[in-house]
Amino acid sequence: MAKEKIVLAYSGGLDTSVILKWLKETYDAEIIAFTADIGQKEELDGLEEKALATGASKVYIDDLREEFAKDFIYPMFQSGALYEGQYLLGTSIARPLIAKRMVEIARAEGATAIAHGATGKGNDQVRFELNAAAIAPDIEVIAPWRLSEFRDRFPGRAEMIAYAEANGIPVTASAAKPYSMDRNLLHISYESGMLEDPWFDASAPENKEMYLLSVSPEDAPDQPEVIELEFEQGNCVALNGESLDPLGVMEKLNELGGKHGIGRVDMVENRFVGMKSRGVYETPGGTILFTAHRKMESLTMDREVMSLRDSLISRYSNLVYNGFWFAPERLALQALVTESQRNVSGTVRLKLYKGNVIAAGVKSPVSLYNPEIATMEADPTQAYDQGDATGFIRLNALRLKVSAGVEQEQGRRN
Repeated sequence: MAKEKIVLAYSGGLDTSVILKWLKETYDAEIIAFTADIGQKEELDGLEEKALATGASKVYIDDLREEFAKDFIYPMFQSGALYEGQYLLGTSIARPLIAKRMVEIARAEGATAIAHGATGKGNDQVRFELNAAAIAPDIEVIAPWRLSEFRDRFPGRAEMIAYAEANGIPVTASAAKPYSMDRNLLHISYESGMLEDPWFDASAPENKEMYLLSVSPEDAPDQPEVIELEFEQGNCVALNGESLDPLGVMEKLNELGGKHGIGRVDMVENRFVGMKSRGVYETPGGTILFTAHRKMESLTMDREVMSLRDSLISRYSNLVYNGFWFAPERLALQALVTESQRNVSGTVRLKLYKGNVIAAGVKSPVSLYNPEIATMEADPTQAYDQGDATGFIRLNALRLKVSAGVEQEQGRRN
C-alpha cells in the first residue's frame, strides 16, 4: 500500500528540518516539503537540496510573490489596516497565502494532512489552521509542538541540534543571533532571545547589525529624496512616472525606504492566544505605501465613507492578525473597502528623510477639495454662506446647553 502523504510548511531552519525527519519516522509517511517564495531572497538558497537530504520525497518552492503583493498586500492596505496602531501585519498577511497553497498541493498530491512548525504559544499556529479550515475543512493538521511526545523528545534546542547532528541534518544554530526572524516581501520581524526583555534597546548602535532591510535613521542620507506615487482606485500603479505591477512597487519602495531608515517599529503587542509579546519590525516599503495611500484618500474620499471605513480598521486588522482572512466577515468588509476606493486616484508626492515619510503634495482629477469654497477670501461660487454657520452652531449646541443646565441645577441642589 502507498504511504500516507503529509505536506509540511518548510523553512529549512532547525525546527522544520527536525520536524521533517520526525514526521517521516513517527507517521511512516512521505513528507512533501513546501516553501512559499514570498520574498525571503537568499534564505531560499539550497533549500530544495537540503529538504531532500533531510528526507523529503518531494519539494515545492513556489514563487508566490506576485500573488502576495496583488491579492493580499494591496487589498489589506486599501483597508488602512494597522494592528494596535503600529503593526502593518507583515507576518500575519503572509499566512493565509501559505495555507492556501499548502492545501492546493495537498489536494494535487493526494495528501491527507498538512503540518507546520509553529509553536503552541504563538499566533502562527492559529493563522495557519483557521485559514486552512476555511478552505479545506476536511484536511487534517499536524502541529508537532502541540504534541506531548514531540515536546518530550525535544524539550530544548540542545536536543534538537543533537538530533539533527545524529541524523545528518545540516542546520545552522548559533548563539551569535539569539533571536528569530521572519522575512517576506512586506517586512521582516524579529522576536525572542534578548528581545524578550522590553527594556532592551533594539535601536542602540551596537545592535544595528540585526537589521537587514534598512539603515538606522542616523546613518541615512543627509538630504531628503522626493518621490511620486500614482494611484488608481486605491492601488499604487506607478512610481516616479514608471508603471509598475504590485510586486515591482513593493520591491522599489523597500529599496527606497531601507535607504532612508524608514519603517522600523518596536512594540509590545497582544497575541491572539492571550499573552503579550515584544516584536521589532522593519517595513520600509509598506510604511511609504501606507502613508501615501492615506494621503491620497484625504483628497479623494468622501468624509462619511472615510469615517465608516475607518471605524472598521480595528476589526479588519484583528481579523488579519488572528487568522480570519478567508472568513465571511473579512470578505464582506473587503467588499465595502473596495467600494470605498473607487475614486482614490491621483498622485502623491513624498519626501523620504532619516526615518520620516513627509507629505509634499497631492493632486487628483477627482479631487473633492475645492479651493474656491475652502478659501478664506471671498467665495466666488457662493456655495457657502458664513451666516449659515450661526444656526448650525446653535442647533449643535442645544443638547450641550441642556446637559450643562441639568448639571448646574444638580450642583445647586447638592
